[in-house]
Amino acid sequence: MAKKPLDPSIFRCTHCESISLTLRKNMLECNQCHANFPSYQNKFTFIEVDETIVTDGLDKIKYFVKKYRKIYNLIVDIISPVYPQVSMHLRRILKKEIEGKNLLAINLGSGYTNLSDDVYNVDLLPYDSVNVICDIENLPFKDNSIDYILNVAVLEHVPNAPAAIAEIYRVLKPGGKLYCFIPFMQAFHASPYDFNRYTYEGMKIQFQEFDIKKIHSIGPTSGMLWILQEWLAMVLSFGIKPLHTILHIFFMLTTFPIKFLDVLLQYHPFAKNIASGFSVECVKK
Repeated sequence: MAKKPLDPSIFRCTHCESISLTLRKNMLECNQCHANFPSYQNKFTFIEVDETIVTDGLDKIKYFVKKYRKIYNLIVDIISPVYPQVSMHLRRILKKEIEGKNLLAINLGSGYTNLSDDVYNVDLLPYDSVNVICDIENLPFKDNSIDYILNVAVLEHVPNAPAAIAEIYRVLKPGGKLYCFIPFMQAFHASPYDFNRYTYEGMKIQFQEFDIKKIHSIGPTSGMLWILQEWLAMVLSFGIKPLHTILHIFFMLTTFPIKFLDVLLQYHPFAKNIASGFSVECVKK
């Protein structure tokens, strides 16, 4: 079942912040500043798209494979160094809190993913499944307009993560919910840039405006494994970038089973000290 068309009345102008916009043929026009935003087949574009920003060699490979969602999902859940706790959390949230609930939910920074027909996809890049193309630090949604936001492994790629979190807070309805994952012990990864990491205590500070219900420690073994794979590729590549990429992929393919130790270790009382990252479930006050 295809997604329902997005209601244009949820948008505001990203230039002048006016909430008076009119949908014309293939265009959403601001009635105040007359800015125009392309609209076609349930896809709204609020920025100039630049796919050349993907420059890292390994990330170019990922960007290509991401177009084949089922294959990439399999790679992420099985071969990537991170135990798929977040995927499990998302399946629970979709089933219990979003699907069939007649609410407006978005996957902010969705990339290639299409979690559900009940979730609209928002991203910087124009993947086929993306419904709204925009800058996460300047969301094109009205205040208090969204019921549920999912945001997974995105804020590390945002130059000003606190600004993005403030935007998330602004567009959520009072009582609206957020599920957000941010890395801690992970090696540099582009997509297309990489700026931030947060500790357990750092997550509390970043989301202090919200009513925090739960902070999950994601995979202490995963935190160790990603660093180990990167270290081995770094040492054995002798500074040769193409060799580094090949070795990184090789060590991912040969060491990924180690991450499944996190079936048990995710519950260790000290897991947060070397967690791969943290996810937070919180509510707008």
